[in-house]
Amino acid sequence: MQIDLNCDCGEGFGPWTMGGDEAMLAHVTSANIACGGHAGDPDTMRRTVRLARDLGVGVGAHPGFPDLLGFGRRVLPLTPAEIEVTLLAQLGALYAIARAEGVAVTHVKPHGALYNHAAVNPAAALAIAGAMAAFDRRLILVALAGSALEQAGRSVGIPVAREAFADRAYQPDGTLRPRQFADALILDLEQNLSQALSIVRDGLVYAHDGSPVSLRAETICLHGDTPGAAARAAFLRRGLHAAGVTLLALAGMGLQGG
Repeated sequence: MQIDLNCDCGEGFGPWTMGGDEAMLAHVTSANIACGGHAGDPDTMRRTVRLARDLGVGVGAHPGFPDLLGFGRRVLPLTPAEIEVTLLAQLGALYAIARAEGVAVTHVKPHGALYNHAAVNPAAALAIAGAMAAFDRRLILVALAGSALEQAGRSVGIPVAREAFADRAYQPDGTLRPRQFADALILDLEQNLSQALSIVRDGLVYAHDGSPVSLRAETICLHGDTPGAAARAAFLRRGLHAAGVTLLALAGMGLQGG
Protein backbone atom coordinates (compact mmCIF):
# COMPACT_ATOMS: atom_id res chain seq x y z
CA MET A 1 0.00 0.00 0.00
CA GLN A 2 1.28 3.43 -0.93
CA ILE A 3 -0.14 6.94 -1.10
CA ASP A 4 0.97 10.53 -1.62
CA LEU A 5 -0.04 13.14 0.95
CA ASN A 6 -0.48 16.59 -0.58
CA CYS A 7 -1.35 19.99 0.81
CA ASP A 8 -2.34 23.34 -0.66
CA CYS A 9 0.16 26.00 0.40
CA GLY A 10 1.80 29.30 -0.46
CA GLU A 11 -1.64 30.85 -0.22
CA GLY A 12 -0.61 34.22 1.13
CA PHE A 13 -0.46 37.52 -0.71
CA GLY A 14 1.77 40.42 0.27
CA PRO A 15 1.62 40.88 4.07
CA TRP A 16 -1.37 38.52 4.37
CA THR A 17 -0.60 34.89 5.24
CA MET A 18 -2.70 31.73 5.23
CA GLY A 19 -1.87 28.63 7.23
CA GLY A 20 1.48 27.49 8.60
CA ASP A 21 3.36 26.18 5.58
CA GLU A 22 6.59 25.27 7.34
CA ALA A 23 4.85 23.11 9.94
CA MET A 24 2.52 21.57 7.35
CA LEU A 25 5.13 20.76 4.72
CA ALA A 26 7.20 18.81 7.23
CA HIS A 27 4.57 16.04 7.16
CA VAL A 28 3.47 15.76 3.50
CA THR A 29 5.10 14.46 0.33
CA SER A 30 3.72 16.89 -2.28
CA ALA A 31 3.00 20.63 -2.17
CA ASN A 32 0.46 22.47 -4.34
CA ILE A 33 1.73 26.05 -4.48
CA ALA A 34 -0.62 28.93 -5.28
CA CYS A 35 0.61 30.82 -8.32
CA GLY A 36 -1.14 34.15 -8.50
CA GLY A 37 -4.75 33.35 -9.31
CA HIS A 38 -6.62 32.90 -6.03
CA ALA A 39 -3.53 33.65 -3.91
CA GLY A 40 0.25 33.77 -4.12
CA ASP A 41 2.69 36.46 -5.19
CA PRO A 42 6.28 36.14 -6.47
CA ASP A 43 7.87 36.42 -3.02
CA THR A 44 5.46 33.90 -1.49
CA MET A 45 5.96 31.50 -4.38
CA ARG A 46 9.74 31.65 -4.11
CA ARG A 47 9.70 31.23 -0.33
CA THR A 48 7.36 28.23 -0.56
CA VAL A 49 9.34 26.59 -3.38
CA ARG A 50 12.52 26.91 -1.33
CA LEU A 51 10.82 25.47 1.74
CA ALA A 52 9.48 22.49 -0.19
CA ARG A 53 12.89 21.91 -1.78
CA ASP A 54 14.67 21.98 1.56
CA LEU A 55 12.17 19.52 3.06
CA GLY A 56 12.34 17.14 0.09
CA VAL A 57 8.69 17.71 -0.83
CA GLY A 58 7.48 17.48 -4.45
CA VAL A 59 6.44 20.81 -5.98
CA GLY A 60 3.28 21.33 -7.98
CA ALA A 61 1.23 24.27 -9.23
CA HIS A 62 -2.08 25.22 -7.62
CA PRO A 63 -3.81 27.50 -10.15
CA GLY A 64 -7.31 28.81 -9.60
CA PHE A 65 -9.83 31.27 -10.89
CA PRO A 66 -8.21 34.75 -10.98
CA ASP A 67 -10.15 35.87 -7.92
CA LEU A 68 -7.99 37.17 -5.07
CA LEU A 69 -10.96 38.82 -3.35
CA GLY A 70 -12.94 35.57 -3.25
CA PHE A 71 -9.91 33.31 -2.63
CA GLY A 72 -10.83 31.36 -5.76
CA ARG A 73 -13.93 29.88 -4.14
CA ARG A 74 -16.39 31.49 -6.56
CA VAL A 75 -17.05 30.17 -10.06
CA LEU A 76 -16.18 32.94 -12.51
CA PRO A 77 -17.94 33.00 -15.91
CA LEU A 78 -14.82 32.25 -17.94
CA THR A 79 -14.95 30.55 -21.32
CA PRO A 80 -12.86 27.39 -21.83
CA ALA A 81 -10.34 29.49 -23.79
CA GLU A 82 -10.08 31.94 -20.90
CA ILE A 83 -9.60 29.08 -18.42
CA GLU A 84 -6.85 27.66 -20.61
CA VAL A 85 -4.93 30.92 -20.89
CA THR A 86 -5.14 31.74 -17.17
CA LEU A 87 -3.84 28.23 -16.44
CA LEU A 88 -0.91 28.80 -18.77
CA ALA A 89 -0.09 32.16 -17.16
CA GLN A 90 -0.16 30.73 -13.64
CA LEU A 91 1.84 27.63 -14.58
CA GLY A 92 4.43 29.81 -16.27
CA ALA A 93 4.81 31.98 -13.19
CA LEU A 94 5.53 29.08 -10.85
CA TYR A 95 7.68 27.29 -13.41
CA ALA A 96 9.98 30.32 -13.79
CA ILE A 97 10.49 30.65 -10.05
CA ALA A 98 10.95 26.92 -9.53
CA ARG A 99 13.47 26.71 -12.35
CA ALA A 100 15.49 29.55 -10.84
CA GLU A 101 15.57 27.59 -7.58
CA GLY A 102 16.62 24.34 -9.27
CA VAL A 103 13.28 22.67 -8.58
CA ALA A 104 11.14 20.65 -10.99
CA VAL A 105 7.40 21.28 -11.14
CA THR A 106 5.89 17.81 -11.20
CA HIS A 107 2.12 18.21 -10.98
CA VAL A 108 -0.86 20.54 -11.25
CA LYS A 109 -3.85 20.64 -8.93
CA PRO A 110 -6.57 23.21 -9.67
CA HIS A 111 -7.83 25.14 -6.67
CA GLY A 112 -11.21 25.54 -5.05
CA ALA A 113 -14.07 26.51 -7.31
CA LEU A 114 -12.08 25.74 -10.46
CA TYR A 115 -11.34 22.21 -9.19
CA ASN A 116 -14.97 21.56 -8.26
CA HIS A 117 -16.29 23.16 -11.46
CA ALA A 118 -13.99 21.04 -13.62
CA ALA A 119 -15.02 17.92 -11.70
CA VAL A 120 -18.50 18.16 -13.24
CA ASN A 121 -18.01 20.37 -16.33
CA PRO A 122 -16.29 18.53 -19.21
CA ALA A 123 -15.52 21.72 -21.17
CA ALA A 124 -13.72 23.32 -18.21
CA ALA A 125 -11.95 20.04 -17.50
CA LEU A 126 -10.69 19.79 -21.08
CA ALA A 127 -9.47 23.40 -20.94
CA ILE A 128 -7.32 22.55 -17.90
CA ALA A 129 -6.02 19.30 -19.34
CA GLY A 130 -5.35 20.96 -22.69
CA ALA A 131 -3.35 23.76 -21.09
CA MET A 132 -1.22 21.21 -19.25
CA ALA A 133 -0.64 19.15 -22.39
CA ALA A 134 0.41 22.27 -24.30
CA PHE A 135 2.73 23.39 -21.49
CA ASP A 136 4.40 20.07 -20.59
CA ARG A 137 2.90 16.64 -21.22
CA ARG A 138 4.92 15.17 -18.35
CA LEU A 139 2.99 17.16 -15.74
CA ILE A 140 0.71 15.04 -13.55
CA LEU A 141 -2.90 16.24 -13.28
CA VAL A 142 -4.30 15.88 -9.77
CA ALA A 143 -8.04 15.34 -10.19
CA LEU A 144 -10.96 14.33 -8.01
CA ALA A 145 -11.29 10.56 -8.34
CA GLY A 146 -14.02 9.60 -10.80
CA SER A 147 -14.58 13.15 -12.04
CA ALA A 148 -14.82 14.80 -15.45
CA LEU A 149 -11.38 16.27 -14.75
CA GLU A 150 -9.86 12.80 -14.38
CA GLN A 151 -11.52 11.76 -17.65
CA ALA A 152 -10.24 14.87 -19.45
CA GLY A 153 -6.67 14.21 -18.38
CA ARG A 154 -6.82 10.65 -19.63
CA SER A 155 -8.44 11.77 -22.90
CA VAL A 156 -5.52 14.07 -23.76
CA GLY A 157 -2.95 11.50 -22.66
CA ILE A 158 -1.32 13.20 -19.69
CA PRO A 159 -0.57 11.40 -16.39
CA VAL A 160 -3.39 11.58 -13.85
CA ALA A 161 -3.28 11.15 -10.08
CA ARG A 162 -6.70 10.48 -8.61
CA GLU A 163 -7.25 12.51 -5.45
CA ALA A 164 -9.28 11.87 -2.32
CA PHE A 165 -9.66 13.88 0.88
CA ALA A 166 -9.12 13.10 4.54
CA ASP A 167 -10.50 16.38 5.88
CA ARG A 168 -13.58 16.86 3.67
CA ALA A 169 -16.97 15.18 3.67
CA TYR A 170 -18.36 13.66 0.49
CA GLN A 171 -21.68 13.79 -1.31
CA PRO A 172 -23.30 10.47 -2.30
CA ASP A 173 -22.28 11.10 -5.94
CA GLY A 174 -18.58 11.26 -5.03
CA THR A 175 -18.23 15.04 -5.19
CA LEU A 176 -17.14 17.06 -2.15
CA ARG A 177 -19.70 18.33 0.31
CA PRO A 178 -20.01 22.11 -0.39
CA ARG A 179 -18.32 24.30 2.19
CA GLN A 180 -21.52 26.17 3.07
CA PHE A 181 -22.67 23.07 4.98
CA ALA A 182 -21.55 22.86 8.60
CA ASP A 183 -20.39 19.25 8.18
CA ALA A 184 -18.28 19.88 5.05
CA LEU A 185 -15.02 19.84 7.04
CA ILE A 186 -13.86 16.85 9.07
CA LEU A 187 -11.87 18.15 12.03
CA ASP A 188 -11.66 15.02 14.21
CA LEU A 189 -8.20 13.46 13.85
CA GLU A 190 -9.34 9.87 14.33
CA GLN A 191 -12.02 10.37 11.69
CA ASN A 192 -9.43 11.86 9.32
CA LEU A 193 -7.23 8.78 9.74
CA SER A 194 -10.14 6.36 9.46
CA GLN A 195 -11.25 7.97 6.19
CA ALA A 196 -7.71 7.93 4.81
CA LEU A 197 -7.20 4.25 5.69
CA SER A 198 -10.55 3.34 4.16
CA ILE A 199 -9.48 5.05 0.94
CA VAL A 200 -6.08 3.35 0.81
CA ARG A 201 -7.11 -0.12 1.96
CA ASP A 202 -10.64 -0.48 0.64
CA GLY A 203 -11.10 2.14 -2.09
CA LEU A 204 -14.09 3.43 -0.17
CA VAL A 205 -15.38 6.50 1.66
CA TYR A 206 -18.71 7.09 3.35
CA ALA A 207 -20.72 10.13 2.30
CA HIS A 208 -22.16 12.54 4.85
CA ASP A 209 -25.40 10.52 4.85
CA GLY A 210 -23.57 7.24 5.48
CA SER A 211 -23.83 5.89 1.95
CA PRO A 212 -20.69 4.16 0.59
CA VAL A 213 -18.76 5.76 -2.29
CA SER A 214 -16.23 3.67 -4.21
CA LEU A 215 -13.05 5.42 -5.30
CA ARG A 216 -9.39 4.74 -5.94
CA ALA A 217 -6.75 7.34 -5.26
CA GLU A 218 -3.02 7.89 -5.62
CA THR A 219 -2.99 11.01 -3.43
CA ILE A 220 -4.82 12.31 -0.38
CA CYS A 221 -5.22 16.02 0.30
CA LEU A 222 -5.06 17.92 3.56
CA HIS A 223 -5.96 21.60 3.44
CA GLY A 224 -3.38 23.90 4.98
CA ASP A 225 -6.03 26.51 5.86
CA THR A 226 -8.14 24.08 7.91
CA PRO A 227 -7.85 24.61 11.69
CA GLY A 228 -5.17 22.37 13.20
CA ALA A 229 -3.77 21.46 9.78
CA ALA A 230 -0.18 20.72 10.80
CA ALA A 231 -1.20 18.56 13.76
CA ARG A 232 -3.64 16.74 11.48
CA ALA A 233 -0.94 16.08 8.90
CA ALA A 234 1.46 14.76 11.55
CA PHE A 235 -1.22 12.51 13.06
CA LEU A 236 -2.21 11.18 9.64
CA ARG A 237 1.38 10.48 8.63
CA ARG A 238 2.06 8.57 11.84
CA GLY A 239 -1.17 6.62 11.55
CA LEU A 240 -0.62 5.65 7.92
CA HIS A 241 2.94 4.58 8.67
CA ALA A 242 1.78 2.48 11.63
CA ALA A 243 -0.76 0.78 9.34
CA GLY A 244 1.97 -0.21 6.89
CA VAL A 245 1.22 2.43 4.26
CA THR A 246 4.23 3.84 2.36
CA LEU A 247 4.19 7.58 1.70
CA LEU A 248 5.54 8.46 -1.72
CA ALA A 249 5.54 11.69 -3.71
CA LEU A 250 3.66 11.73 -7.01
CA ALA A 251 6.85 12.03 -9.04
CA GLY A 252 8.04 8.68 -7.70
CA MET A 253 4.90 6.74 -8.58
CA GLY A 254 5.69 6.20 -12.24
CA LEU A 255 2.33 7.56 -13.43
CA GLN A 256 2.08 7.46 -17.21
CA GLY A 257 -0.13 9.28 -19.69
CA GLY A 258 -2.22 7.48 -22.26
